[in-house]
Amino acid sequence: MAAEANASPAARLWQEAVRTLRVDGPLPARLIADAAALLTLLSLVLGLWDSGVAVALYSLVLLGQTVIRLAPLRGSVQAGTAVILLVAAWAALLDAYQLIPWLDLVMHVVATGLLAAIGTAALLRSGWLQTGPSAGRAGQTLLTAGLGALLAVLWEVGEWFGHTLLDPAIQVGYEDTMGDLAAGVLGALLAGLLLDRLVKDGPWP
Repeated sequence: MAAEANASPAARLWQEAVRTLRVDGPLPARLIADAAALLTLLSLVLGLWDSGVAVALYSLVLLGQTVIRLAPLRGSVQAGTAVILLVAAWAALLDAYQLIPWLDLVMHVVATGLLAAIGTAALLRSGWLQTGPSAGRAGQTLLTAGLGALLAVLWEVGEWFGHTLLDPAIQVGYEDTMGDLAAGVLGALLAGLLLDRLVKDGPWP
């Protein structure tokens, strides 16, 4: 404690950042989450020599991994979400969704569901919503599904934006959009039903 008190402001700031962004959970979960973060940083650096789309995509993944570490998720869920976001970005840039059509839907189910769970836990624990445990599983499931629907729409808007202004190779279209939206809502619905298992110490403050 004495050494920490005598540390420079920069050192104290670094120590606080490490504590805040540390993944709580078993050692394998921490190692996996840290490895995913390092691979994301490496991918971002390499993306500078690839394209603006790669830089934008990996920047979003890095932002998402930061949010994951701040979210009250279980350590194993944090690690799994970090890996899923990175794999989703790799798959998009390597055209894996064209080679394996069903992979796109799987990613929308899993990623949207986990992100919706993060949003729900944040809303419930912050007290922004005037509700409580009496709302029950139905209330938290509907909230998670609603947030997931919003995220799914924003995801598709982002794909359209990228297709229109950045890279026409980004896949858009009526069937693709409807399938992605349905998959996202399904994932959020499942996440709502499993919210107590995903969130550390439960979603309620």
